[in-house]
Amino acid sequence: MSELLAPAGNIEALDAAIGEGADAVYLGLKSFNARLRSSNFAWNQFEAAVSSLHRQNKKIYVTVNTVSEERDLERLYRFLGYLNRIGPDGLIVQDFGVVRMCQEFFPNLELHGSTQMNVESAAGVNLLSKEGLKRVVVARELGLEEIRKIKENTSAEIEMFIHGALCVSESGLCLFSSYLGGKSANRGMCTQACRRFYTADTSEGERQGFYFSPCDMQLIEKIPDLMEIGVESFKIEGRMKSAEYVGSVVAAYRYLMDHYKEDRKGALATAKRLLSTDFARSKTSYWYNFKTNEEGVEKAGSLILNPNQAGGTGIYLGKIDRFEQATDEAKQRAAEAAGPDAAPEDYRIAFAHLSGGNYDPDPGDSIRLHRADDTGRVSHKVRTVWFDEDGTRFIDVPVGFRRGDEVYLLQTKSMSKRYPRVLPNDIGKFRQQPGAEVLPVLDLTPVQKNELSYFPAGLYIQVSTVSDVFVAQSKNPVRVILELNSGTVRDLVEKKTALPLSKKQVIISLDPYCPASKEDDVAENIRKLVEDGFRTFVANNVAHIGMLRKYRADGVNVIAGPYLYTFNRWAVSWLENQNIGAFITPLENSWDNIKSTFEPSVRERVMITVYAYPALFRMRFRLPADYDFTYFRDKEGMEFKVLSNSDGSLVMPEAPFSVADKVETINRGGFSRILLDFSHTTLSKQELKLVSSSMAKQQPIQDASRFNWKDGFYNPEKIEEYKAMNERQNELKAMTKFDKNFSGKGRGRNGPAPRGNARGGRRGRKS
Repeated sequence: MSELLAPAGNIEALDAAIGEGADAVYLGLKSFNARLRSSNFAWNQFEAAVSSLHRQNKKIYVTVNTVSEERDLERLYRFLGYLNRIGPDGLIVQDFGVVRMCQEFFPNLELHGSTQMNVESAAGVNLLSKEGLKRVVVARELGLEEIRKIKENTSAEIEMFIHGALCVSESGLCLFSSYLGGKSANRGMCTQACRRFYTADTSEGERQGFYFSPCDMQLIEKIPDLMEIGVESFKIEGRMKSAEYVGSVVAAYRYLMDHYKEDRKGALATAKRLLSTDFARSKTSYWYNFKTNEEGVEKAGSLILNPNQAGGTGIYLGKIDRFEQATDEAKQRAAEAAGPDAAPEDYRIAFAHLSGGNYDPDPGDSIRLHRADDTGRVSHKVRTVWFDEDGTRFIDVPVGFRRGDEVYLLQTKSMSKRYPRVLPNDIGKFRQQPGAEVLPVLDLTPVQKNELSYFPAGLYIQVSTVSDVFVAQSKNPVRVILELNSGTVRDLVEKKTALPLSKKQVIISLDPYCPASKEDDVAENIRKLVEDGFRTFVANNVAHIGMLRKYRADGVNVIAGPYLYTFNRWAVSWLENQNIGAFITPLENSWDNIKSTFEPSVRERVMITVYAYPALFRMRFRLPADYDFTYFRDKEGMEFKVLSNSDGSLVMPEAPFSVADKVETINRGGFSRILLDFSHTTLSKQELKLVSSSMAKQQPIQDASRFNWKDGFYNPEKIEEYKAMNERQNELKAMTKFDKNFSGKGRGRNGPAPRGNARGGRRGRKS
């Protein structure tokens, strides 16, 4: 019997999920999860939830599905140690560093590969299974036959999303939010650039719309087929949704799963009625009706995209146009509703008046507030309605919103149910928290003599077409990286087009999305290229690692590409254990984090991209026919361009990312492999000359973006750290002043605790 897995973004949603019959829930704590904007659970609440659910024979999974920078690792280690003590049923993980750390220190923690890991083929699932992961949450952009193929070719458990919001970008590959201000989807800070309102330049003039806001997935009709295939777990999206939403969706899928064998048609009709109160966006089955990859590429875009559909969820209630301070009675009511263990920020409210809608929410209704600048969306249950002296109607809303922010209705009170509480009334006995353990030092593998002959120091240029190889070679790079796509497959595999460089000087870069329907073709193309003399490949998907492993004895070399995220040395170490010894850093990485991750002794292993047009959205489908534009812009006037062909669609910034003027600094830092990435653009000698001039003169390119190179990821915890650091500095100044005024015996000072060592990048190798 398949597991029904429900989201628990807060305590009320947890109660609803279990009350309606979910077999398991997944939730996040206050850090290291991909929904940092949801309420999440406090330490004692989580510990109590694990205890209570296990008594009911229910399971609980914890999301640890973000990538970690080097500076996060001590805290991550302590967090994993805490989870190891509490004992949830599984961790949903993205970062290879988490996998490596658990392999080394916490082997009893069950690991599930997150959809953010970008796994969509049996080759990828099997590689992770061999690394000890029990379950993989496959990418959402897959069809029924692709799921069937994966299940037939792996013994690992498969978990898949069946209902809820979709990402327009291929799973784990979205860089848009990160590009706009460091709020990375890979760090749980996505600001949902796909839901924004854009202006496109069409042949008939400007046209506006929500061009990349996808419909919501609903696979209620496919559940019987997926159960017959043997999918182990069905996952409902919605850790930022209301308890009412969670309850109604769980009830619908629970009913169908329990009754479809006795009356498939009737059970489906009942389940659909139960879903009728889902006030979310219009629904799509996305890729599930397509028999071939080609059919899906051509047709899926029109099923998932509707530019006339607002990015919001629910029924539009209007915009906030006035605020009043909440009464003491309303504040007290909000505090009581939040519960005794809630943090103060969970029940700070103000009164707001809405205008422009056709429904006035009542106490008990669930609403969703959207900030006008797209910086946040929050679900909230209305507790109080208040009228001023003029009879103007106000409702309570969380603090932090402004005039002009939009409000949507998610559920009405009449649809609400009261569920038994999962947590006990008294959770005072649950007191465990992460400790103060010290993370042992990890040394990456030193470079051996002649080990990196395939990876010489110097300039690399990456292109997407064979014709651009001819342009690139005019700059005399030490290597040209050629992307493997439908065009280059025809040139290299079918036509065997002659290149202006030897095959030793050409590196083949594999596409980061490797779906089950193309898995065999990718493997076959690799085989033919190896037979033809190509010896070095850039892997961008875990499936590629498995596909290339069989050719290592033939002298084939593998470089970990920017989509095999190496934001910390433990992730690098995991890739080393896959016999990979060279790495291209992720595009959204920062200079400080690169230096922290790779100590000087291993920097020969690293290539840094200094010029590129980052793929902000990578979509598996061709855009609909009426998307007759290439350029579009957001409300701030930032311009972007879209490319759409038989390989899918890409959105890129019109202006490039460039730190070409920093090459000398990068070289002085010990990083001697530099990449100019002209993928998805037509390379011209003029642009190549511009970039070369920037490198030589150390002058920035006008209008180019620095991405996260200088400032790194947006991290609210940094703000708190800066505050704490300033407080410590002030205390130190005060102590210094005191010591100058009063003499006394010298204070003893304890040195730092000795650090253990976990040496040797490859497992089993100690030094």
